[in-house]
Amino acid sequence: MKAIVIEEYGDKDVLQERDVPMPGLKDNQVLLEIYATSINPIDWKVREGYLTDMLPFSFPIILGWDASGVIKEKGKDVKNFHVGDRVFTRPATTNKGTYAEYTAVDEELLAPMPESMTFSEAAAIPLAGMTAWQCLVDFANIQSGDNVLIHAGSGGVGTFAIQIAKHFGAYVATTASQNHALLKSLGADEVINYKEEDFSQILHDYDIVLDSIGGGVQSKSYHVLKKQGKLVSIAKPPEKEEADEHGVDSGFVWLQPKGEQLQRLADMYEKGELTPIIYEEFAFDEASLKEAHALSETNHANGKIIVKVKE
Repeated sequence: MKAIVIEEYGDKDVLQERDVPMPGLKDNQVLLEIYATSINPIDWKVREGYLTDMLPFSFPIILGWDASGVIKEKGKDVKNFHVGDRVFTRPATTNKGTYAEYTAVDEELLAPMPESMTFSEAAAIPLAGMTAWQCLVDFANIQSGDNVLIHAGSGGVGTFAIQIAKHFGAYVATTASQNHALLKSLGADEVINYKEEDFSQILHDYDIVLDSIGGGVQSKSYHVLKKQGKLVSIAKPPEKEEADEHGVDSGFVWLQPKGEQLQRLADMYEKGELTPIIYEEFAFDEASLKEAHALSETNHANGKIIVKVKE
């Protein structure tokens, strides 16, 4: 099968188109024919070799950890899905990812695609959508009436986090340098242009901050929170001493794929409460993947970058 692989760490030019063996199938897995995948920052961070301590993969590595498609085969222990089902998934984090025509996926990591959902929309949701869910729901225990600040609202995680927070009845502020109208259409109550305003001088007594930037932005976020507020980061683990100094509960979220959470996001989509924002779509070939990685590395994509593996 066709796949885009890396055989060494480096810049986007290490992405190479190859013919690789079809994935083997365990009894609890399905063979998914991939119609679409997406680009996430973890993809190029792994490619550059930044995450070797956390993800000590062996080469060759197929990057990519989002997929939508159609089940072609299933293992003998798979009970709830069938050949021909349209599904989407955030597969397990292995060196056999989704920049490929096929991948093997554990049954528990699958969710059925709503009938009206496109393959591109489905590929946009899993990693970013579940990351936002696990930050706001699992860690922060978001409640109706909470005041929530979501940094980088235009990003993949940010666009989903705004919508999830509104689903739970929160007041949502977000930071972004542009696309304010888009963010308000997703439910943001307040959009702060971080190039012109200091969010820490504007917002006070917030219950939750979702930090996707780290550094000075993370440190300034403590000044926004009330005592016993919650700061959850996907950028870098917060320093316990700094959190304790401000009386804040802090934590770092590393996504744990869960099919049942993906189903919750699918339910929101069907109710019109979740709209995947797709910034650009690319073809499935070496040159296009290099271009897509370059775009992701700018950190200026509004929403998700999609790769259409099969038309």
